Amino acid sequence: MYEVFGTLSSRAFRVVWALEELELPYTLIDAKPHDSVISAVSASGKVPAVRVDGAVLTDSTAIMAYLADKHGSLLASAGTLERAHQDAMIHAIIDEIDAVLWAGARHSFVLPKEHRIPEVKDSLKWEFNRNVSRLADRITTPFAAGNAFTIADILLTHCLNWSISAKFDYESRKMQDYAKEMRARPAFQRVRALG
Repeated sequence: MYEVFGTLSSRAFRVVWALEELELPYTLIDAKPHDSVISAVSASGKVPAVRVDGAVLTDSTAIMAYLADKHGSLLASAGTLERAHQDAMIHAIIDEIDAVLWAGARHSFVLPKEHRIPEVKDSLKWEFNRNVSRLADRITTPFAAGNAFTIADILLTHCLNWSISAKFDYESRKMQDYAKEMRARPAFQRVRALG
């Protein structure tokens, strides 16, 4: 049994979706960043965190990679070219999509008001749209990183969903269609129903 700390409005959604895809048992423990629940298990106070066998894992992508490797699904085998391509796509999503959204969030509500620069968001929105189009051009298979659904799809779809609430629009019809297909997955629908 995995204990997932976080909320479905955070990156914990990614971890819960991976667990649903893997059909593994878990408990979702409501924890917001830096509250006493998460601070009791993770010194950083960041969500998500997962407790397994007494150990606490942090960072949504690292947690998903651990689950995928442990349970032999959602990633290609380590040491293969297919895995290298998947890892490259995952890092591109983190660097070019997630990081831009996170910068926008930091200047919207995360940083103290005196350190926010709201004007930077126009530049970030332009960069996000450009990066989504570039990433769409790289996807030549049914899924983000090959012919099978992987954690790259969870990561990318979560970011595309996040962009809606953040009001970071993107023009790529290909990516809009991709996101719609990923949201139709039964595991995604089960997680959505929890919220």
